[in-house]
Amino acid sequence: MFGPHRWHGKFRGCGCRLTLPRETVLNILNRTDKHLSVDEVFAVVNRSYPGIGIATIYRTLDLLSRMGLVSKFEFGDGKSRYELAESKKGHHHHLVCNGCGRIIDYSDFINKEVKFVSELEKELAEKHKFKINSHQIHFYGICKECTNK
Repeated sequence: MFGPHRWHGKFRGCGCRLTLPRETVLNILNRTDKHLSVDEVFAVVNRSYPGIGIATIYRTLDLLSRMGLVSKFEFGDGKSRYELAESKKGHHHHLVCNGCGRIIDYSDFINKEVKFVSELEKELAEKHKFKINSHQIHFYGICKECTNK
């Protein structure tokens, strides 16, 4: 299971300390299913720790992203959004509504999808002599609620 005990090891392994702001941000991301922006993370942190500034949140999220603990996404709304890299969701893709900005996590892949992505990765790796170790797929469109408006 992913959590505080694993975080300590990851920080020790890279020669960093697990400070209060870092642990707080990780705990916030661990407790949500949403893709939070810096401002949203800061708002939650600020309720319990008003001494932690937004610049610290930016630096913390940048470090956590570089360490591979947090995934950073750009969904076209002008804000970076974050989620734990290893979470209870497992590997998933995103459906992003251009109308309301809703982000739907999509992980119930059918065999045809898994085969297609696997073959695509293999062909891209061979074509470009590139070792692929992960991917992110985002689909953009209009959600059911926005369609029905």
